[in-house]
Amino acid sequence: MSRFEKKKDNTRRQYPAQRRSPVAAVVALLLVALSACGDRREPRAERPDGASATGTAAPASGTTASADTARPLEIGLSEANVALLRGGTAPPGFKAYRDALAALRPDRYRLVVDWSKLQPDPAVPADLGLPQDGCSRNRTPPCAEAAGLRAMLEAIRDNQRAAGGGWEVLVAIYGVPDWAATPPGGCERPGAEPRARPMTDAGLTGYRALIRQLRALGEEVGVALPWWTPWNEPNHQAFISPQRGACDVASPPLAPAVYGRLVRAAREELAGSGDKLVLGELAGFRAPRARGAGVGEFIRALPDEVACAASAWSQHEYASTEDEPAAPFTRDAVAEAEAALDERPCTATLPVWVTETGVGGVPPGSTRPMGAVALARQCAAQAARLERWAADPRVEAVFQFTFREDVAYPVALADPGLGVLYPTYGLWRAWADARGAGAAARPAGCGAR
Repeated sequence: MSRFEKKKDNTRRQYPAQRRSPVAAVVALLLVALSACGDRREPRAERPDGASATGTAAPASGTTASADTARPLEIGLSEANVALLRGGTAPPGFKAYRDALAALRPDRYRLVVDWSKLQPDPAVPADLGLPQDGCSRNRTPPCAEAAGLRAMLEAIRDNQRAAGGGWEVLVAIYGVPDWAATPPGGCERPGAEPRARPMTDAGLTGYRALIRQLRALGEEVGVALPWWTPWNEPNHQAFISPQRGACDVASPPLAPAVYGRLVRAAREELAGSGDKLVLGELAGFRAPRARGAGVGEFIRALPDEVACAASAWSQHEYASTEDEPAAPFTRDAVAEAEAALDERPCTATLPVWVTETGVGGVPPGSTRPMGAVALARQCAAQAARLERWAADPRVEAVFQFTFREDVAYPVALADPGLGVLYPTYGLWRAWADARGAGAAARPAGCGAR
């Protein structure tokens, strides 16, 4: 039963670089604690060993209560670097940050699968052990090679055993291999690649085979894969293109029908397994766009038999320190999704998962503002979002994207070179540690906006 359903009984679910960049070094030296009640001192960046960058013991990140009280929200995480997920001896440069990630003890883990990289040849099955270099983008160290999805699932299994639970997996697929894509057409952006185009019939057959492979790998490794989202951000041109037949918002969206084929294929492939579909994964567009569908527009365009296949709905929403986020993103994508879901009886009671959130470079891909005040404001903005979602009985789980920063997607908890934890790490740690019906207290370094 979801948090939304449980409100009827007034109950809650129970849960027993280069080394350091010059900017990160400055942040590490300057960030001083900024308390929840508005302390005006400059906050210090926190090191994962619990000390401040200047060596002073860092304040506690949150209040820990007994394990038999309720957690305000289920905490989720996306992170693809195996060295940050795996226990045992850590490669150089990873241990303290690996331990910091483990301390978050996520309830859920989002396993992101880029099919286009795994199966360039239709005659050869997807390579689920394809090596990863373990660097941040542009080969920023530290690096640690690992055997791809296989190694990730092995690390998740070990975390599940060590924690006695949690780390429940949501599989999120994207990326069409060249051989599986239809020819270009409709309103595509210049330079659009096959990886976002609709699939041919052969591609859809390959997609179903990929799901079978992933399920078989989970069984082999010993990790259940109970939740599946058929495609990432189907209302975004980077993941389904074209979104419309003509570059005009009056042109009916094509992407919902493309997404519907994927939902049906995934539903048929998972039939009888007990695994469930989490639909949506929508980018938070505030309104229809020539190359993107608005949140409500996309949901309303789905046929009933597609929308009704969902066991939960997922929405992406990033925090912003501004009164309004940079266009084209909406300030409250979750509310817009809920309003559209309420119009259909079969989706009106679905729990909502915020499967991507973060703060920093908003919209994602822009430059992250740095400096003590900017980082504290980012933390406060994310705190406000978490508090809002905790007060919404329909929101069941919230996922941070990601732990280690991608320079092209700067919304994570640690810098790309693994030299500094941003104040938002302390915020997520407070929520992970929190027990009880209310929101977690804001930690030092995460003051009011």
